[in-house]
Amino acid sequence: MNSLGLALVGGLMILAGYALYSRFLATRIFALDDSRPTPAHELEDGVDFVPTNKYVLWGHHFTSVAGAAPIVGPAIAVIWGWLPAFLWVTIGTVFFAGMHDLGALWASVRNKGQSMGALSGRYIGGRGRNLFLVVIFLLLLMVNAAFSVVIAGLLVSTPTAVIPTWGALVVALAVGQAIYRFRWRLPLVSVVGVVALYSLIWVGDQVPLALPETVAGLPDTSVWIVLLFVYAGVASLLPVWVLLQPRDYINGLQLFIALGILYGAVLVARPEVVAPAVNGNVPEGTPSIVPLLFVTIACGAISGFHGMVSSGTSSKQLEKETDARFVGYFGAVGEGLLALGAIIAATAGFRTLADWEEVYSAFGEGSVGAFVSGGGAIVESGLGLPQSLSATILATTAILFAATTMDTGVRLQRFVVQEIGDLAGVRLDKGLATLVAVGVALALTFGAGADGSGGMLIWPLFGTTNQLLAGLTLSIVAIMLLRRGRTALPALVPLAFVGVMTLYALFIQLGTFWSERNWLLLVLDLVILVASLWVMVEAVSAMRAARRGGGDEDEPAEREVAASGGPRPPRRDDA
Repeated sequence: MNSLGLALVGGLMILAGYALYSRFLATRIFALDDSRPTPAHELEDGVDFVPTNKYVLWGHHFTSVAGAAPIVGPAIAVIWGWLPAFLWVTIGTVFFAGMHDLGALWASVRNKGQSMGALSGRYIGGRGRNLFLVVIFLLLLMVNAAFSVVIAGLLVSTPTAVIPTWGALVVALAVGQAIYRFRWRLPLVSVVGVVALYSLIWVGDQVPLALPETVAGLPDTSVWIVLLFVYAGVASLLPVWVLLQPRDYINGLQLFIALGILYGAVLVARPEVVAPAVNGNVPEGTPSIVPLLFVTIACGAISGFHGMVSSGTSSKQLEKETDARFVGYFGAVGEGLLALGAIIAATAGFRTLADWEEVYSAFGEGSVGAFVSGGGAIVESGLGLPQSLSATILATTAILFAATTMDTGVRLQRFVVQEIGDLAGVRLDKGLATLVAVGVALALTFGAGADGSGGMLIWPLFGTTNQLLAGLTLSIVAIMLLRRGRTALPALVPLAFVGVMTLYALFIQLGTFWSERNWLLLVLDLVILVASLWVMVEAVSAMRAARRGGGDEDEPAEREVAASGGPRPPRRDDA
């Protein structure tokens, strides 16, 4: 199989999904309507609620949900062969991820920008909300702790990425000032920002920086982890337009340029995919492809973390409702294209099948390293860029997107801590809530030793927890649709598939943790399983009530929009 064919077929499938299916969802299912004021306007505070240009908001949303996961998951899953990973990424992006991300954004916008945890209280019930918050808290803890370890490891292994990684913060601060304070035109800001960022990548390739092996008794990896959490805590407290939003926007442009470089190299070099379509000779100890494929590849097909970003930060910045299609669904499209690029890099970036099998000698191998080295080899052969510079570009891309997910994750964790505090009758300001969010993640990261290895301690639970959260989010979207008298099939079909596969994987994990006597993960797995099943039971009950006509909250005008297949024009008093 030639990689060019893989890129063309996959890319066309994903883009066709945006052109056709997302339009159907926006008009017929969600009835997006620009005459309705969004929370960004109703609750504007200049900190979290900020009306934002849809292209800038797309950059924030896309890079927050992308992170390293759409690289890591596919680059691991190709151990079963490239075809299963390819099908799950393409079909999942179109019918699962796009629906989930757009649906979560719509649900939050229609409810004053509330998070999925808060919405579960309204649509599922008080018990459901409490259990939902438990799952969300644990997922964010996994993301923040593990991504700090991944980023720190890349900064140590790829010292050429240090300057562009930290220099990107300065670029982002300047971009934020240029857009909001000096009112520069967005195209000019975009060009200047991207040129500055890629100049830093070139400088970094020429001037690699590395910390001493130990600093104040801490290994270099641990020092990077601490610095990353200090940054994420500060970013969580700043107004979203100062750093988080412009950083994500520029990173989004940078990623699409990096993808353009990778796909351009594929077009020129047309390397053959050396990995088998379906691997019948997987290494010993590799788990069954069903159901593990569907939790190994989460971001890039469907991911519960996306619903938290959609309802946690993006819904508070949406300028008008119809922008949700571009921000939410096209955000999933961008991630699908990144996951497709990871599959190509991890299967066509090797000279021979033997070289590929040497890297994929055990389940869990490959990952970001296969993406960076394989993608670097493709870019070098296709475009003639030096291997070092190619690897620096891809490593910087991986780091920047993991970092944007981490800083958004800390901000979301702050919101969750405040929600939990409200339920307990304790009012927490954002500073104290941020300290709690960062403190818990640091405690986990360094709980197993000064090397920060604890950050990966509960990561084996991420895949199943993440996908269960996607199912819970889809259940809320389905309930809202049913209460409006709409068809909920676009939400129920992915909900059923993801729910069955994830629960199957969760039970397999229970057996693994029991045989390994890993009591910590066993107990946490049981907590997540019980909480999720309980919420699902409550959600099914709420769906039945909605189908019987209970709690119909639709408006006649909104039904007209869905029936006509398009939004109403804005009223004069909405101008």
